[in-house]
Amino acid sequence: MPDYTLRIRRYSPENGDAAHWEDFQVDLDGSRSVLDGVLQAKDREDGSIGIRCSCRAGICGSCGVRINGKPNLACRTHLDEAHARAADGVIVVEPMGNMPVLKDLIVDMDAVHWKKIQRVTPWLLPDGPPPEREYVVPPDNMIDVTQTMACIQCGACVSDCLSMEVDPLFIGPAALAKAYRFVGDPRDGHQEQRVRDLAEDPHGLYDCTHCFNCIEACPKGVAPMSQIMRLRRIAGDDHHVEDRNNGHRHEMAFVKNIEKNGLLHEADLLPDSYGGKLHPRAVPELVSSLPIILRALQRGKVTPAGALLHKHKAPKDVKRIFRDIEGREERYELNLYVAGEEEDAS
Repeated sequence: MPDYTLRIRRYSPENGDAAHWEDFQVDLDGSRSVLDGVLQAKDREDGSIGIRCSCRAGICGSCGVRINGKPNLACRTHLDEAHARAADGVIVVEPMGNMPVLKDLIVDMDAVHWKKIQRVTPWLLPDGPPPEREYVVPPDNMIDVTQTMACIQCGACVSDCLSMEVDPLFIGPAALAKAYRFVGDPRDGHQEQRVRDLAEDPHGLYDCTHCFNCIEACPKGVAPMSQIMRLRRIAGDDHHVEDRNNGHRHEMAFVKNIEKNGLLHEADLLPDSYGGKLHPRAVPELVSSLPIILRALQRGKVTPAGALLHKHKAPKDVKRIFRDIEGREERYELNLYVAGEEEDAS
C-alpha cells in the first residue's frame, strides 16, 4: 500500500504553544479517506491529535476540515484524490475557517455556527389553531425546500465565506439557507416578518457578496447563496421591503443599469442606488465619495464626460431578454437539487 504524508495543523491551548504544523506518514490504500489517515496517525503516532468524527459516511457533518485549503468532509475525501490535488504531494489538513479553534482540527461550532442558526428562528411558526390532524402540504412546496433540508450543518460554507471574514457578524450562508427552509414552507405563518427581519439586519441578507464559495464548498449541494438570493426576491419583490441598508434599491440599481446600458456603467450605480443623482438620499453619499471620485479622475479611470454624458445604449438582445423575463406571468424558481425528468413507468 502507498504511503501518504499528512501535514496536520496542531494547536493545544493547554500547553500555551503557538499553532504549528506536524507531518505524519500513513500507510493506507488510496481509496481510504483522509479521516482514516488522521485516525491512523492518532492511533499509531500521537493519541493527542484532536478531530471530531461520528458516522464516517458523510451524514453527520462532524468531520468538517480544510483539506489542501478547501473545506470538505474528511470522511468523504479519498487519500489518492487529496494527494493528487496537493501542491507538493503533502496532504494539508487544518481546522475550518471563520470559527475559533479549540484544539487541532476541532473548532468551536457553538460560538459561531450554531449561534447564527439560532438567530434565524429555525422552527415553524404557524398561524391560527393547529389542524385536527397533520398539516397537508402540496408536494411542489416540499420539493421547493428539499434543497435546504439536505444541509447536515457541517459548517463548510461558513468556513469559506468571504463576507464572514470581513464581517464576522454576518448571519452567514448556513443560517440563511436554514431560514429559507422555513420561509419557503407554506405551513409557516410569519414569512413577511422573517424576511423583513433578515433584510433590515445590517449583517443580514444584503451582506452576501455573491462570491459562490459556499456553493462550491457545500458537500450536499444545498447552494446556500442561491437560497439567499431567493430570500432577497421574496423580501423585495413579494413583500416590497425597502430595507434601511439600501440593499434592495442597490440590487435594483444593478438591474436597471444593465437594462439601460447592456454593460455595467459604474458611475451611475451609486446615485441610482439612492434614487438618482439629485435625490436627497444620494447627495450625502456622493459627497462622501468625492475623495474616491477625485482619485479615479487623477488616475484616468474615469472622465467627467464619461461619467455625466454617458449614452445609454443597451443592445437589442439585452432588451429582448428583459422583455421576455418581465413579461412572464409568474417568477420561475429553479430548485437545482431536484433535477431531470420522470421516466415513463410503462
